Amino acid sequence: MTLAQDIAACAVCAADLPLGPRPVVRAGDPRARILIIGQAPGIKVKTSGVPWNDASGERLRNWLGVTPKQFYDESKFAIVPMGFCYPGRGKSGDKPPRSECAPLWHDRVMQTLPDVRLTLLIGAYAQARYLGEGRRATLSETVSACHDYIADGFLPVVHPSPRNGIWLRKNPWFETEIVPHLRTEVARWI
Repeated sequence: MTLAQDIAACAVCAADLPLGPRPVVRAGDPRARILIIGQAPGIKVKTSGVPWNDASGERLRNWLGVTPKQFYDESKFAIVPMGFCYPGRGKSGDKPPRSECAPLWHDRVMQTLPDVRLTLLIGAYAQARYLGEGRRATLSETVSACHDYIADGFLPVVHPSPRNGIWLRKNPWFETEIVPHLRTEVARWI
């Protein structure tokens, strides 16, 4: 079996997924230069099987300054969430990504992406795993210090979910300072 087939057949946490497993990952082209590590698919993405095929994806593509055609070109972007399947609904939105996925799959997937030059760490879960002790005390502080991580190829970003509208209004510096930087970095590699 290929890695993609192994991932598609994964049922490690099937008993804990309210709608069953359907891994949503796009990392099939070793030429990809930008890697997007998000949280986990939402219900719309689980249904369609297309990552970031929702309002969060629209906002993310706008922040990146790319078209859907560019975004879904696997020779440009690889998309690997922290949790590959829809985790279900929690009290205030979707549940966190399942903790089994990243340790089980990420290293294997990353080995197939030798040309990645920029990794977008979207949200606290991706930042915790990939920045570890190097991240700041809060998500806001980590994102505002994004320039400190670019030498290592990382760019931490807040999640583009509509639920983060309050955060975006309280932190206007993100769209005035970080989004232009994000667009510049993405343009370097596509």
